[in-house]
Amino acid sequence: MVALVVNGTRYEVDVEAEVPLLWVLREHLGLTGTKFGCGKGVCGSCTVHIDGRAARSCVTPVGTVAGKAVTTIEGLPADHPVKRAWVAGEVVQCGYCQPGQIMQAAALLAEDARPSEERIVKAMDRNLCRCGTYPRILAALTRLAREGGAP
Repeated sequence: MVALVVNGTRYEVDVEAEVPLLWVLREHLGLTGTKFGCGKGVCGSCTVHIDGRAARSCVTPVGTVAGKAVTTIEGLPADHPVKRAWVAGEVVQCGYCQPGQIMQAAALLAEDARPSEERIVKAMDRNLCRCGTYPRILAALTRLAREGGAP
C-alpha cells in the first residue's frame, strides 16, 4: 500500500513502490491528463509537479512520492496564467504533449516569474512536440514572462 497526495487529495493505492507514478495516476486514480509518451523520461508528455518541481512521472517510482505533493494537469487551476497564455497564443495543435508542456512551463514560472528567452528555451528543451508548436510555446511564455509570469 502506498499513500500519496495528488492534487490536494490523499490516496492509498495498493501497488508496489516501484510502479511508475504515471501508471498509478492513470490506471488507479483515473487522472488521464498526464500522458504516456516514451516511457523513458525523455519526451516530457508525462510531466507533473512533485513538491512544485517538474518531474517525469513515467520514471518516478510511486514509492518515492510518499509524503510529497503531486500536482497533475488536472490539479492546475483552469485560470492558471500558463493555461490562459496557451489559449491566447493558440499554442495547441494536436494537444497530446501539451499537458506536459504546460506543467513544465508552470514549474519554470513558479521558480522564475520573468525568465529570459534563453532560460525558457533551456527549461522547455526536453519537452518534445511532434506537431512543432515550439515557436508558439516560446511566444506564449515570452509574453507571459514580460507580464510577470505565474504565481
